[in-house]
Amino acid sequence: MSYKTSIYKSVDNQLESAVKEIVERILKSGKMSRQDHKLLTSHIHPNGYLNDAERRQINRILDYIQTGRLQLIDW
Repeated sequence: MSYKTSIYKSVDNQLESAVKEIVERILKSGKMSRQDHKLLTSHIHPNGYLNDAERRQINRILDYIQTGRLQLIDW
């Protein structure tokens, strides 16, 4: 593995971890604000690419919204 590949994997892992932490906090509170949404989207890759783990985290948010377990506030 080259040095550049190693750096990118490290950054990807940090972004994935940050997304997971944000999602966990949102789901635990049962509420998602516009500010939460901005924070979450700011941690997604600039090109809009989501890896499988990040996609699963976003899908958790959407599932909670659809089932009424997550309330959108300040929209």
